Parts: sequence; structure tokens; C-alpha cells
Amino acid sequence: MRLRNIPEADQVIASHDQVIKKPEQYKGRWAEVFGNSNPIRLEIGMGKGRFIMIHALQNPDMNYIGVEMYSSVLYRALNRYTREEFSELSNIRFLCIDARYLSDVFAEDEIDRLYLNFSDPWPKARHAKRRLTSIEFLRRYEHYLKPTGLLEFKTDNTALFRFSLDQVKEAGWHMHQYTFDLHHNEKMNAGNVKTEYEKKFSSKGMPINKLVASCK
Repeated sequence: MRLRNIPEADQVIASHDQVIKKPEQYKGRWAEVFGNSNPIRLEIGMGKGRFIMIHALQNPDMNYIGVEMYSSVLYRALNRYTREEFSELSNIRFLCIDARYLSDVFAEDEIDRLYLNFSDPWPKARHAKRRLTSIEFLRRYEHYLKPTGLLEFKTDNTALFRFSLDQVKEAGWHMHQYTFDLHHNEKMNAGNVKTEYEKKFSSKGMPINKLVASCK
């Protein structure tokens, strides 16, 4: 799906206090950004931001960073942050960056938890390395996700989910739990925060897949 260009997006992002510019200069120093040493949780591909903002609202003792590579999408998330009940949150920041370069932004063991929600499935086989649950990306996450830190992945795409299960195993990660029908799994669905896509797909009766894994 082609993203609609929003002319003012870059200007809004550049002037927004919660968007970190030149984030690589804070590598190993993110505690200074937040003004505390609370655990940092990262969502890659946050879309319009509902998921991560609700988490930040519910968990003031955790710090959250939302990553979105498309300025037009981040612009929409910033509108939500500004106009809704999230504008007073001090435990959330945003980055406009490609996930491939996050190893330049975060130091070893700096991230406590990593969220991937409804990531682009890149359905063509030749694009498999671009999938955020591919071995190539799992190896990148190992640079900054704590060994016992968790990766949580949700998707409606069962083919991508099966691919992800295989990649986690092949990468030597530890699979804690997984389900092909999150909303009917009482244990895994406890405390679940729905993303925009999740609400849309589940309203149509489509099952949601989820896995939880760690590097060690």
C-alpha cells in the first residue's frame, strides 16, 4: 500500500520535543534522555502509536520508545499523542529511523523488551531478509536486547507467523510461548493491548497470532 505524502510531516517531526533527533548520540545514554534508569521497551513499526502509548500510560515505571521509519505515519502518531490523553506522558519518545540502523542507536543490553506488531510480511521469497522476524533482524536485536529480554510479536498473517517460528528456532532463541489464536488463549491474552490493525482484523473474526521469545 502506497503511503500518502504529508507535506508538513517533516516539519512537525523536526520540531516535536518527544521526537529524538540524531539518536545515535544517545547510544548507551538513554537513561539520560528519560532522566531515570527504568527499563526501556521498544516498539519497531509502531504505526499510529495506539499500542505503545497505552502501554506508557499504564506503566509509568517503564520507559517506551516508538520507532517508525515513515514520516507520514509518525506524523499521525504525533497527532494522537498531542490531541489525546497521552500528551502529558514523560516516559515515551519517538524515533523516525529504519530498524536496520538501531544497532547504531542502542548499546548492548540497553533494551528490556521489544515489540513487533503486524509488521510488513514482505510476501515474496526474495524479500525474506526484510521481514522483522528474519534471522538477519534477530541477530541485530541481539546487539541491544538484554539476553533475558523478551521479544513479543503479533500478526494476522499466519504464513509470516510460521516463518517467524522457524526463524526463532533456527536463530537459537528460546521460545517462551506462542499461539495461533491470541484472543482465545486466556493466559497469553491477559493484559493484551490491541493495535489499530488488531482491532480491525479481530472485528472481522480473523485470528491473531502471537509469540514471545528471548535471545537466551
